[in-house]
Amino acid sequence: MFQLLYADDKGRMFEHPDLLASGRTGSFYTEMDAGEVIPLPEGASLVMVPGGTPVGIDSEDGFTVYSGRRGKPVFAVGALLPQGFSRTLIPAYRRRDKTPLPLFGYAAVGWQDGEIYVAAVQTDETSKWNPVHYSTAELAPLVREKAAFYKDNRIIKQLSECALQYQCFTAQNIFYKRWEGGIPVSPVCNARCLGCISLQPAECCPSPQSRIDFTPTIKEVVDVAVPHLVSAEEGIISFGQGCEGEPSLAAKTVAEAIIGIRRQTSSGTINMNTNAGFTEGIHIICQAGIDSLRVSTISARESTYLAYYDPRDYTWENVQASVTAARDKGVFVSLNLLTYPGLTDTSEEVAALLNFIEKYDINMVQIRNLNIDPDYLAQKIPLDGGEVLGINRFIEILQSEIPGLIIGNFSKPVPK
Repeated sequence: MFQLLYADDKGRMFEHPDLLASGRTGSFYTEMDAGEVIPLPEGASLVMVPGGTPVGIDSEDGFTVYSGRRGKPVFAVGALLPQGFSRTLIPAYRRRDKTPLPLFGYAAVGWQDGEIYVAAVQTDETSKWNPVHYSTAELAPLVREKAAFYKDNRIIKQLSECALQYQCFTAQNIFYKRWEGGIPVSPVCNARCLGCISLQPAECCPSPQSRIDFTPTIKEVVDVAVPHLVSAEEGIISFGQGCEGEPSLAAKTVAEAIIGIRRQTSSGTINMNTNAGFTEGIHIICQAGIDSLRVSTISARESTYLAYYDPRDYTWENVQASVTAARDKGVFVSLNLLTYPGLTDTSEEVAALLNFIEKYDINMVQIRNLNIDPDYLAQKIPLDGGEVLGINRFIEILQSEIPGLIIGNFSKPVPK
């Protein structure tokens, strides 16, 4: 049994002596089960849910909204997980206003025997993405040094802002000269994702960062990519970052940059994060010799996919055709699966995903917590249908039904 955690208006956190902790899956409240929680991991952050009144479990009345005592407001508490962990439940609360929440992936928390627990499961090795390795004292001097050397390179200028202002890990890795580094290339997009982090319609949640407003030259891309691939440990460069649109819409630039990079080095992995909607562009990029694609999806069911991505000028069939084209060229394909308890782990969604993975010979599923206001998502996508299996069970099914499928959270170097 886990006790309810809540916060006062000064941000002080308390455990409730009588109410048990609860969570939410889809549109339903549920108790926190010991099989769905782990001790709060290093690097997690506890946060108040803005305007969220906590919901606990009373032994007599069941799910109960706890409004505090003597008229003083209280707030639901959630955890923001470090990379490498996937949430199994979201916090249970009632909102006092309908303004969409910031684009965070809140996870449910509880208290037991002097320790905080979170509804989560570890789904990848976390050492490279531990926050202790980022935003160090060395970062700003490294940014200044590279920015001075490449003073006319607009990508370096953008990555400098992303690294220092937005604390973007893949931007920082370019300056640290290690692991996966991001290279934004496209200022435009062909989808209107509900949880887009670089551009949002006015009625939705504010985006946490800005989108690039230029298309880089091939030289700008090559000048950033080659030194990283040559010198970085397990070096990866990735097109398709949070500060840009859809990179395949810059297919000519990306393809010619890949060719230029490979003229200088065969080292490292060239990756692209994409919605895979622009099939013609995907063909061009795969022909140029890209190593891996990470295809973003929330679902393998057309209706769910369209409701979230709201494509401007492509279809679900385009996504399927793009994946086929990539695998036919021997490109390593991952699904960047936007994961949400009560949606991803329903029986219908799991069955469709299994079929998609087997049909298109997918190499890897990257589980990514969907950062979005749960109530806003529920307005757009029905969350009250189908048997909910649970996130842990969902992962177990993938592992048992498709031997050899890689399951994790991060892009990996592709063996040569």
